[in-house]
Amino acid sequence: MKKIWAFLCLSLLNGCWSFLEAEGFKSEWKKAEVKKVMQSVADWQIEHFKEVPYSRNNWINAAMYLGMFEWGRMADTLDKNPKYLQFLYKIGNQTGWQPEKRMYHADDICVSQLYIDLYRHSAQKNKNMLNPTIARTDWVISHPSKGSMNLNHRDGSTLERWSWCDALFMAPPVYARLYAMTGDKKYIRFMNRNYKDTYEFLYSKADSLFYRDANYFHQQEPNGAKMFWSRGNGWVLGGLCQILDELPAKDKHRKFYEELFISLCKRIVRCQQADGYWHASLLDPGSYPAPETSGTGFFVYALAYGINRGYLPEAEYRPVVEKGWKAMVEAVWPDGKLGFVQPVGESPKKVTKEMTEAYGVGAFLLAGCEIYQLSR
Repeated sequence: MKKIWAFLCLSLLNGCWSFLEAEGFKSEWKKAEVKKVMQSVADWQIEHFKEVPYSRNNWINAAMYLGMFEWGRMADTLDKNPKYLQFLYKIGNQTGWQPEKRMYHADDICVSQLYIDLYRHSAQKNKNMLNPTIARTDWVISHPSKGSMNLNHRDGSTLERWSWCDALFMAPPVYARLYAMTGDKKYIRFMNRNYKDTYEFLYSKADSLFYRDANYFHQQEPNGAKMFWSRGNGWVLGGLCQILDELPAKDKHRKFYEELFISLCKRIVRCQQADGYWHASLLDPGSYPAPETSGTGFFVYALAYGINRGYLPEAEYRPVVEKGWKAMVEAVWPDGKLGFVQPVGESPKKVTKEMTEAYGVGAFLLAGCEIYQLSR
């Protein structure tokens, strides 16, 4: 009797789905389609990588590598295609597995997320892949910055601390990875202390959003709203996904990061526009009417991640994610170029379909890997 009932329910569901498809309501989450567009975007980025005018271990490229790594693992597992991981191993060898030059600056340690991921993935476990990162982080921990403690971004010395919200994507996940890998609590203590300093300074509890830095506390958009930058908050959410992937389930600080993640997700869904995008300014999308794919990419990544990990109820958040992913795919050119990526900056700016940057591709690939898990 149970088998008959299950069969009848399944038949009914299939019938409903067939009706919806006939009426034009087709799922945006078919695995083959998700893979195809991700491969197109990844291939375009690799083909044009020599044109990127930044050092190989620059944060702009480092953010792309994170998405490329997740896509590369997927491509290698599903299709036995090591091309993308080989591309990343080549990058590590070209840089000598070195972070960028500035000792304290969060941007300059971002690439170490890739180095650690590749080390953990590799069969050989060559310590030369890790040694420069460990030397950098250990030195920073044992030589605390003398930069201003109030994190006011107008004081240049605060660039040695995490005084802008983007930094919460760049540096904390490195320390979380090192803690997960070594069990050495000095890494997690350093991360927690500095992350919470930034949170207390830049997070607006009234708005449940992060200011980009202290320069924006009193700035207003043309419509009179506070200035909250889309990609800036995307950086924070993307970084939280990386941190939550590393923290042990019983870690006493995990609850703080989980609650912040959920709170931000609840807030940013209210900022999605009818076209599926989050525009450059979260609270004044009318002044920035063009789509923007870097902020949107990180938001889609975080929301899909939240569904996959059980932080967010699928029934409530899936429609938002599906709408956002559809918009992202529409920004991909026929040759695989991802358009509508706001250039390097620190506040909302105009953007066109011709504009692209490597970090936008990173966000797209991270989002796509999570979408793939939800696909049928």
